[in-house]
Amino acid sequence: MTHKEFISSEMMDHKNRLQGKGLKALFDQEPQRFSKYSTQCDGLLLDFSKNFIDEQSFAALTSLAVSKNLRQNIDAMFSGKYINNTENRQVLHTALRARPEEIPCQYGEQIEVARKKMFALADKLESGDLKGSTGKPINTIVNIGVGGSDLGPFMAVEALQHYHTTSTRFLFVSNIDPVQISSAMKQCHWETTLFIVCSKTFTTLETLANANAARSWFLQQGGSIQDIKHHFLAVSTNLEAAAEFGIPEENLFPMWDWVGGRYSLWSAIGLSICLAIGKKGFQQFLDGGNSMDQHYRSAPYEKNIPVIMGLLGVWYSDYFQSQTQAMICYDQNLVQFPNYLQQLDMESNGKTVQKDGSATDYATGAILWGGVGTNTQHSFHQLIHQGSHLIPVDFIVGTQSHVPIANQHRDLFSNCLAQSQAMMQGRSIETLMEEMLAKGMQRDEAEQLAKHRFIEGNKPSNTLVYQRLTPFVLGQLIALYEHKIFTQSVIWNINAFDQWGVELGKQLSKTIGTAIENPEQAHQQDSSTQGLINFYQNNQ
Repeated sequence: MTHKEFISSEMMDHKNRLQGKGLKALFDQEPQRFSKYSTQCDGLLLDFSKNFIDEQSFAALTSLAVSKNLRQNIDAMFSGKYINNTENRQVLHTALRARPEEIPCQYGEQIEVARKKMFALADKLESGDLKGSTGKPINTIVNIGVGGSDLGPFMAVEALQHYHTTSTRFLFVSNIDPVQISSAMKQCHWETTLFIVCSKTFTTLETLANANAARSWFLQQGGSIQDIKHHFLAVSTNLEAAAEFGIPEENLFPMWDWVGGRYSLWSAIGLSICLAIGKKGFQQFLDGGNSMDQHYRSAPYEKNIPVIMGLLGVWYSDYFQSQTQAMICYDQNLVQFPNYLQQLDMESNGKTVQKDGSATDYATGAILWGGVGTNTQHSFHQLIHQGSHLIPVDFIVGTQSHVPIANQHRDLFSNCLAQSQAMMQGRSIETLMEEMLAKGMQRDEAEQLAKHRFIEGNKPSNTLVYQRLTPFVLGQLIALYEHKIFTQSVIWNINAFDQWGVELGKQLSKTIGTAIENPEQAHQQDSSTQGLINFYQNNQ
C-alpha cells in the first residue's frame, strides 16, 4: 500500500472542507451533535462530537475500516490465528479475560489452572495465612519487572487503591538504576516481604539485576538459601533458571508466547493486582476487559468505541499531519495511566514496515503523552490552546469520587468539560474586544492585547466518562485502548504485536558494558561512544 493509495483525495477533500468550516460552526449547524456522535458500552460513555466529522466524513472513515477488512482481522485475533507474522505467534491476551466457552479449547485448562493458583494466593494474603519463613505474615510485596511486567501492574495497583483487600504495601522496581531497588529495600523487612520476579525468559537484564540485588539483600538481612522459597515467586517459563535462583517449581506462575508483555497484565504478570484487590476484584477486572471485547466484536462501527477512536487517530495522524496525542485523566487514581498507554501504543504501532515487509510512506503511531488534570492545565495546556501544533486530546473523567470532599469533585468534572469546550470553541477577537472595552480599556490597547489573548479553538477531543473507577471500569479502559491500537494497525497494515526496535539497544549495551570492563576494547567503538566510555572510566 502506497501513500497515494492510503491518502485518498476524497478523504483530503473532507479534511479541507471540515477544517475550513471549524468545530464551532459544526455545532452551530448541528446543535444535537452529542446525541449523534456519542456511544456507550456497559456504562462507559464516549463523546466524540468535538471532532472534525460530519455524516459524510464519518461514513468515509467507517468505509476505510471496511476496505481494510477490519472485521475479519478482529475475528482472526480472537480465534487464535497467527496474526503476529514476524514471530509466528497467536495473539490471545483476550482469552485471559474470556468466559470459559469463549477460550480457544487448547488453552482453556491452562488459563484456568493459572487463575486458580493466583486466586488461592490472594485468599491466603487476605486471610493472613501468607507467611514468611519465620511465621510472620507477609505485609510487603515487591514486584520486580520491566516494561509490560511493570507498567501495567504498577498502574493498576495504584489505580485500584480503593479496592485493596488488605493493608499490604506494594512496591514496584523496574529501573536498573540501583537507586530504585535500594529505595524499595529501605521500606522492607526480610521476614515479611514477598518478591515477585516477572520475566518470561528469566533472562531480562534489568529484572535479573534487581532480582539478584533483592536476593543478596534478603540473605544479608538474615534470610537463608532455604528461606528463599518462602519469599520469592516468579512469573516465567524458564523453570531451570528460576530453580538456579532458588525459586522452586511450585512458586512459578506460567506465561505463554501468545501473550505479549504489554498485553500481559491479565495473566500472572498481574499477580500483584490480584493480590492487591483479591480474587473477586480481579475477576471484575477481567469481566470489564471482556465487556469491551464483546462490544468490539459485535457493535457496528458507527457505535463501536475502539473502532471510532482508532479511526479518529488515523484521521488526525495521516490527514491532519498531527504527530502527537495527549491523554489527560481527570482522575488522580489514573496518574500512571498515560505512562502505561505510552508503551501499549508506541511499542505496538511505532513501525515503518508493513506486514508484507514493504515500507510505509505514511505516518503510523502517534507520539502519546499526558498527565492528570487539573495539574496539566497549569503545565502544558497553554501549548494545546495557543500553540502551533494540532494536538488531539482524550479526556477521561468519572462522575463520582471515592473520597468526596465538599465540591471538589464537581470542580474537577467542570474543569474537564471546560477544557474540552475551550479547545473546541476558542475565544474570538470580537468577544475579547467587547469584554475589554466594556471594562474601560482604550481601543488601541485592547486591539493589541486581543492578539495575545485570542484562542483559535478548532482543537479536537474525545471525552470518556464513567461513574466511578472500579476494577470493571479499569478493565474496560485498558481493553478499549488495546483494541483502538489494533484497529489502527489494521488500517496501517502493520504488525502491532512485535517490537524489534527494542532489541538493538539491548544487544549494544552488552558490547559497551564489555568495553567498559575491558578498556583495551573501547577503541572498537565510534569516537563518541569511546569518548563517553573514557569519561566514565576517568570519573569512577
